Amino acid sequence: QVQLVESGGGLVQPGGSLRLSCAASGFTLSSYAMSWYRQAPGKERELVAAITDTGGSTFYADSVKGRFTISRDNRKNTMYLQMNSLKPEDTAVYYCRRVGGYWGQGTQVTVSS
Repeated sequence: QVQLVESGGGLVQPGGSLRLSCAASGFTLSSYAMSWYRQAPGKERELVAAITDTGGSTFYADSVKGRFTISRDNRKNTMYLQMNSLKPEDTAVYYCRRVGGYWGQGTQVTVSS
């Protein structure tokens, strides 16, 4: 069955970096566009970044443009989100998503001094 497992979250100081990973199984990653979402306490889940099946095209929310980079390694069936210059407002649970309504369990990112 389709499974998505996020990892790489944690506590980081403002200005720091983290790299999130989303390991996919049960399907061929290269056949699907993928995306990262996040949900902060008391807020709706929002789209952060997306990438086409080949990785040739990407999308970023304005709030993360220039700081976050989405990428994928189809040979490893894994998607990534490199997050630099982190801000306290980036604090949220980050989820990876595949079309068809498949979500991972999420990984917590906390940006605080």
